Amino acid sequence: MSTADRVEFTKEMKDYTILAPNMLEIHFSLLINVFGQYGYNVELLRNDGRAVVDEGLKYVHNDTCYPALLVIGQLIDALNSGKYNPDKTALLITQSGGGCRASNYIHLLRKALKKAGYPQVPVISLNLSGLEKNSGFKIRLSMALKMLSSVIYGDLIMLLKNQIEPYEVNKGETEKLTQKWIKDISADFEKGKGYSFFEIKRNLPKITKTFAAIPMKKTDKTKVGVVGEIYVKYSPLANNHLEEFLFGQDCEVMVPGLLGFINFKVDNRLEDIKLYGGNPFKKIAMQVAMWYLAKTEESLRSAAGAYGNFTVPAPYAHIKEICTKIIGAGCKMGEGWLLTAEMMELIESGYGNIVCAQPFGCLPNHIVGKGMIRKLKEMYPQSNIVPIDYDPGATKVNQENRIRLMLAVANENKGCAHSCEGCTHCE
Repeated sequence: MSTADRVEFTKEMKDYTILAPNMLEIHFSLLINVFGQYGYNVELLRNDGRAVVDEGLKYVHNDTCYPALLVIGQLIDALNSGKYNPDKTALLITQSGGGCRASNYIHLLRKALKKAGYPQVPVISLNLSGLEKNSGFKIRLSMALKMLSSVIYGDLIMLLKNQIEPYEVNKGETEKLTQKWIKDISADFEKGKGYSFFEIKRNLPKITKTFAAIPMKKTDKTKVGVVGEIYVKYSPLANNHLEEFLFGQDCEVMVPGLLGFINFKVDNRLEDIKLYGGNPFKKIAMQVAMWYLAKTEESLRSAAGAYGNFTVPAPYAHIKEICTKIIGAGCKMGEGWLLTAEMMELIESGYGNIVCAQPFGCLPNHIVGKGMIRKLKEMYPQSNIVPIDYDPGATKVNQENRIRLMLAVANENKGCAHSCEGCTHCE
């Protein structure tokens, strides 16, 4: 479908139901509430299972990236369900601005809609790179700030939740507090509060304090980190409910936050200018953005360590510094060097048992994920990393059995899983 054939989301479509693929439950719940405050009726899809995969295979070649197949399958499956009126429904997907599927499968989706009999359904591109514009969907400054704030709040809540829930005395208490904070933060946004830098800085420690008050009984659980392509890492549909499975295997799970990826995407613009030259005004704008992101990251890290005894994520500048010793900053297609850096951070933070989620058809992920495991093993001999392929032909049983083998090795190697010079965990 050419650009000229694109169905634009117009102002007259403001009453449409907008469907969004499922990813990062906490973050997206906050984001959807933000959209609602600006008059957009966005619904986060939760249809799951083999039917979604099969639907995607009808319209996307199985040699194409697995996340693209899943997202398109989930959206078409939702339209086929009869729950939504195709003449009053729009679809929402993100475009990061890179050369990967995150920018390009929007065109596959439009072709799929035409073949499935829904040529009238508009697709909204959620991007900050000017890739596509829709007259009926505008991101105002206040909306953009609330969206960024949702990422920051979401990262902290996810970080705390994952470190408390496996040990909570009263089952369900952590989830209940999570939902309370989603409701309270959204209510603040509705009142025009809670999204300025100083309000975020003031609210983050309050969140930590409430989570730290949840009664816990610390037991000896296997600490597991999860990395991978952004969609497969964060979407339970894509990774066959990986986090839920690991919790069921008596593990504590650490998943790197979304703020690091945002830092990475902004920093990439500076790397482009550094490597190839570019607009000096764009450089200044990106430097200001990096400064703001660094300040908010500092607030998040400070809040995470304010109460309790929680593992605090390393700053973006640190993980870039340690990673670029073994892989260049110009390696930035897809997750690029950040994926390798996240594995290094997890190992140094005590989460040396790592599941690296590999989507079929994602060449960058195989290079910076699976391709770096041998080097990481040389640097961190006690690390225990397993790459797991997720594709239409991979069975859940096979994936879980491979993870069980990794956990069996972890149980044999109880103790420090991050032997590295100068590591505080090894002292």
